[in-house]
Amino acid sequence: MPINITMPALSPTMEEGNLAKWLVKEGDKVSPGDVIAEIETDKATMEVEAVDEGTVARLVVPAGTEGVKVNALIAVLAAEGEDAAAAAKSGDGAAPAKAEAPKAAPKAETPKPEAPKPEPAAAPAPKGEAAPVANGHASGERVFASPLARRVAREAGVDVSAVTGSGPHGRVVKADVDAAISSGGAKAAPAAKAAPAGAPAPAAAKPMSDDQVLKLFADGSYELVPHDNMRKTIARRLVEATTTIPHFYLTLDCELDALLALRTQVNAAAPVKKTDKGEAPAYKLSVNDMVIKAMAMALMAVPDANASWTESAMVKHKHADVGVAVSIPGGLITPIIRRADEKTLSVISNEMKDLASRARSRKLKPEEYQGGTTAVSNLGMFGIKDFAAVINPPHATILAVGAGEERAVVKNGEIKIATIMSVTLSTDHRAVDGALGAELLVAFKRMIENPMGMLV
Repeated sequence: MPINITMPALSPTMEEGNLAKWLVKEGDKVSPGDVIAEIETDKATMEVEAVDEGTVARLVVPAGTEGVKVNALIAVLAAEGEDAAAAAKSGDGAAPAKAEAPKAAPKAETPKPEAPKPEPAAAPAPKGEAAPVANGHASGERVFASPLARRVAREAGVDVSAVTGSGPHGRVVKADVDAAISSGGAKAAPAAKAAPAGAPAPAAAKPMSDDQVLKLFADGSYELVPHDNMRKTIARRLVEATTTIPHFYLTLDCELDALLALRTQVNAAAPVKKTDKGEAPAYKLSVNDMVIKAMAMALMAVPDANASWTESAMVKHKHADVGVAVSIPGGLITPIIRRADEKTLSVISNEMKDLASRARSRKLKPEEYQGGTTAVSNLGMFGIKDFAAVINPPHATILAVGAGEERAVVKNGEIKIATIMSVTLSTDHRAVDGALGAELLVAFKRMIENPMGMLV
């Protein structure tokens, strides 16, 4: 019988992907392990292997299709000895949700504004009758709700009369209130002065629609670039992070002169190895490599800060897995140096170069950029003095690293010149409060200003 090939879930959080390329065509024979397609997720392009043997009877989803749902049918194989044409017809040919061939970007045309049409006035309710509301409760009518539902609604600021009940005879139960809270609806309106008779009720503020935004710009002054999966994911996670994580910021200045001197000595002592391009040093440390190591050691020195928040428990990590923000075309990805606290600087340096290179070509595996216990974001190479980074869940901290620059400092009552680097630690205040974050940042500063400790 025909063998259905479906869109695989290439990571635990993947819901859809783009079918970038087919590496087989109809009529080709495939065996288990053969690479048959390339799938683009939000962060990487990954190869898909066949798990069954057979002949490609039909490619259901064409190459270049975007937004193919996980488990949607993408191809049909004919088993050994089976007629391919018959298998193509008998296979489940239901088109996957959102599986449409890529469309050209819409033309940047501004729709002409239309004169607003007057809305008919709402008919008044018959005298003596209460006007019905959306959830079935009439104005002034008693709302039946359980005591627990009323208490939860009161604490959450939810108007219980605006909640649709699912209990017996429309009784509002706790599950109904929880659903209203999670959807953001049914909030109790703040007390306000009565509007003058005949005055229209003020409309609730709404985000501007795409058409409303485009009307603000002149025709031909822009082009529309559709969002890809990576940009959509980044936008969703940033909204999640900034609206659900209570950020708290701490900033310190670190002197780099001892670290820069040690880095020069270590790089000069690097052994030479033979490569395809000739001889090259076995490693070349960067300041960022030493920042990664210092952050990992600081987390081990302050283990309570090496944590992640969940609603039921605090997750205390046994090792420091440090994510490093890497800019790639169209977005950002954070490959992770696992167990950075246990690795030497040379290993961290070479591993980071490999991860960054494969990140820019979107060849990272999900396990190489998902998870981690903290992150480092370094904009020093752009001359940025200091900034605050947004925490990447499930992390509870992220370190923003600015440029090292010569500044005048006071030492023993005298003005001296020192190379100073400003760093800002963003913390999830639920897991790492101010004092604990300060302790972590002081430990990091100690490692940076006494770098020999990172070699032992």
